[in-house]
Amino acid sequence: MAEEPQPAGVHEGAEQPPAPASAEDRKAQAAMSTLDAAQREDDGAPKKNVDTEALGKAMKSLDVKDKSKTQEVKKAVKVDPADVALLVEQLELTKPKATELLKAHDGDAVKAMSAFIGVSA
Repeated sequence: MAEEPQPAGVHEGAEQPPAPASAEDRKAQAAMSTLDAAQREDDGAPKKNVDTEALGKAMKSLDVKDKSKTQEVKKAVKVDPADVALLVEQLELTKPKATELLKAHDGDAVKAMSAFIGVSA
C-alpha cells in the first residue's frame, strides 16, 4: 500500500498547530486551549464540569452580541394614519415600514419622505 503524501505544512510528530496571525485569533485559541486542558485532566477522561471562567472567555472572544443591547429604545410617537397612507401610496412602502419611517422622524411626513429619498434639508 502506498502512503498519501502529506501537505508541506504538516510535520510528523508536531503537536502544536501554527500560531494564529491576528491578536483576536490568538485570544480565541488561548481560550479554547484552556477548555481543552480542563477536559484533559483526570487521565484523559472528559471532565463533566466545564471551567466556567474559560467558557466565559471563549464566548466573549466570539463577540456574541446580545440582541436586547443592540436594539434602541423607541420613543412613543403617535403617527397619523393619513401620513401612513400617504407614504404607502407615494413611496410604495408597506404599512409597517411606513409607520416605522414616520416614528423614526417624529411623525413628520415631510422629514420621513425626505429621508427616504435621500434629500438633505
